[in-house]
Amino acid sequence: MKPDPETLKKIDDELSKRHIDLDPGGYFIIYLDREKELICGEYYTNIINEKGLAADPETGEVIPAKGPVKRTPSMTFTGRTAKELCVKIVEQTKPSLITMLDHAAYLGRECVKAEYALINETEYIQD
Repeated sequence: MKPDPETLKKIDDELSKRHIDLDPGGYFIIYLDREKELICGEYYTNIINEKGLAADPETGEVIPAKGPVKRTPSMTFTGRTAKELCVKIVEQTKPSLITMLDHAAYLGRECVKAEYALINETEYIQD
């Protein structure tokens, strides 16, 4: 029996509400460059403050979870596929930019979502 897409979406939507600890190693903004047919990932450093919030290591100001953020990425990665991008970020960068396994799993999921959107010409929104 084929899984029901609405049920699967409800499961994912509910899981997106759970608490996750932020990676002190930094964070990624994933986006598509449709003109070049690439999945892109901008890497930003951060610190985790005493309240558990991500903050700019230079200013100490909290980085908002939503809305525009005016920071310059430390590095930018590109890949033609989710696997290519993840290999560049996770396997070819030493020391690792990702310090938590749940962050690595999240990044993999987001790259697959971005690849799907690129192939199917649908909107990609990072979770």
